[in-house]
Amino acid sequence: MSTSDRGREDVSYLVPLFAAAGAYRDEEHFRLFPEPVAHSRLAADDEPLKAWGSAKFVQSSFSAGLMHVEALTKLVRVAGQIDPISLWTLLRGALENFATAVWLLDGKDRDERRHRALTLWAEDFRNRQQHETDVHHIVTGPKEKTGAQREVEVKDLADSLGLPKLPKPSAGDIIVSAATTAGLDPKLTRALWRVGSGFAHGRFWPYLRASEVRGLAIGSNGGYLLNFVVDDDQLKSMADACQKLLEHIAKRYEARSSAP
Repeated sequence: MSTSDRGREDVSYLVPLFAAAGAYRDEEHFRLFPEPVAHSRLAADDEPLKAWGSAKFVQSSFSAGLMHVEALTKLVRVAGQIDPISLWTLLRGALENFATAVWLLDGKDRDERRHRALTLWAEDFRNRQQHETDVHHIVTGPKEKTGAQREVEVKDLADSLGLPKLPKPSAGDIIVSAATTAGLDPKLTRALWRVGSGFAHGRFWPYLRASEVRGLAIGSNGGYLLNFVVDDDQLKSMADACQKLLEHIAKRYEARSSAP
């Protein structure tokens, strides 16, 4: 693997995303979204959800997306490293998180938004239980509960609100939905996410679909060594999608969390 044909110094197609994320950075940390004000639409959505409202998940997902972009910024500008695996992996993390925040905010009605929030909370507690099982976590505090117990509470709350059964969330479906509401091509955005996931998990197919061969050499074992470079056009599309989702979240959160 190698750098892009444009050279290490040319990251112009990433600069708009870096700037959009950097706008939320103070000297030492990123600024979080403020809590929804009383009587805002987001506060009304979350009121019966108790501790499991959507605002916390939107804030967490947005912050995680920003931190992925921050890591990418430092990798490119400070370390000067431009390789397919690192760039695609970090952009994939940013895209997933920004898409999740958009998905939570853009349900068609209040019931759907509440259903989406509780779906993620149930999955969060299910994942927590998996970890607790692996490490043999023991509940000790009088008010402490296991992830499995919390998952049941979330599902019971959904039932009490008359919401449909909580499904296991699909990252691909979330990305398609978020891309659609943000004005992106949903299938193309999901395809870009698949490329990022492929690179992140060490798969072979992304090299054939999202990088280009720029050199060939015979290895010591008689095989061939291929020199791959980043496909700048696809990477730019991924960065542009992240930026558009980021900007969509900011506008939607401000509108939904502000006073009516």
